[in-house]
Amino acid sequence: MCLSIPSKVTNIDKEHNIATVDTMGVSRTASLDLMEEGSLHVGDFVLIHIGFVMNKIDEVDALSSLEALREILSIMDEEELETTIIDSEHCKNG
Repeated sequence: MCLSIPSKVTNIDKEHNIATVDTMGVSRTASLDLMEEGSLHVGDFVLIHIGFVMNKIDEVDALSSLEALREILSIMDEEELETTIIDSEHCKNG
């Protein structure tokens, strides 16, 4: 199962139609090809799947989801974390 973590848009490259996003401290790029032109701005929160921004989400919901994820990660033991990381590598999220 792939989990889409809310990501904050930090840059938009209109020439290449990609956004740079921050996902819990990790910077990555994602295609904007599935989004309406001009619908995203720096500071917006989005969900990404297979390297594409799929939709914009509400900031309050995004921050709530991130806090819940941090709480889950804080109670996982090292073996559970390693398994989660290995499993997540099978999801091609760009």
